[in-house]
Amino acid sequence: MRLASLLRHEVLLAILLAVVLLILSFQSDKFFTVSNLLNQGRLMTETGLIAIAMTFIIATGGIDLSVGSILGLTAILTGVFWQNVGLPLPFAALAAIAVGTFAGFVNGVIITRFRVPPLIATLATLALYRGLAEGISQARSVRGYPDWFYVLGQGEVLGVPTQLWLLFVAAILASIILAYTRWGRTVYAIGNNEVAARFSGLSVEGTKLALYTVSGFAAAVAAVIFVSRVSTTRSDMGTGIELDAITAVVLGGTSIFGGRGTIVGTMIGLCLIQALKNGLSLAGVKGDGTIMLIGAVLILAILASNLFERSGTR
Repeated sequence: MRLASLLRHEVLLAILLAVVLLILSFQSDKFFTVSNLLNQGRLMTETGLIAIAMTFIIATGGIDLSVGSILGLTAILTGVFWQNVGLPLPFAALAAIAVGTFAGFVNGVIITRFRVPPLIATLATLALYRGLAEGISQARSVRGYPDWFYVLGQGEVLGVPTQLWLLFVAAILASIILAYTRWGRTVYAIGNNEVAARFSGLSVEGTKLALYTVSGFAAAVAAVIFVSRVSTTRSDMGTGIELDAITAVVLGGTSIFGGRGTIVGTMIGLCLIQALKNGLSLAGVKGDGTIMLIGAVLILAILASNLFERSGTR
């Protein structure tokens, strides 16, 4: 019965996405062009990578507010390791990703070992990591990367943006892991009833620690792609991206209380948000109006999902 409810939510969201695409296509001739759609795919990759990892975390009943700050810290360290420390750029990027992954591991340790609620723990590290990024950068940006580095953020493979391939692969792997593996079932079990999962012999702390570490890794990889796409490094990169990722996950049907959610739903939610941003911008709607409309769509989708779920459990 629950699977039926999830399916209905995703089908409902897919229909809503199709309707939104149809309406927006009448607002501007530029919206439904291949170049514009591929460019929007390029723009949503960083948020998408973070949202995939966030789906696992929210499905356990947790949350990670620090991903935007980890992205900013990793971006700064990529430039500093390359330009100031003198590391070759590939090693600089790998070292920065390692630091971003460690930042996620620290989140996991605080949450699992010291029993700090995820909201409080990641809110604190949000400020810590952003402060580190600003302190290290000293308000300076890093530019002048070699041309080959821009292939990751600005290049194409078979006519499709390079980073979009990475997002496809990450989404498929995450879907399989969450839906068909013991680890995925453990994630749902923790979200449904953490105490029962622990008494069932499942590794609750180990799973949570791994999830927050993976979340840090996803944010760090998104940071390198971000730097490659915009050709520069700044400490304020990624500000607010955690809210976009959480919105995509919740809009996609993942319960903020845990125990429910799919990667497919998250990807549809992500596409819907990006389509609204782009289509409304092309139609001349200002930023405030776009935010209000996205909020209204989010509320309607959640209300409709709740109604379907109630009818499905009767």
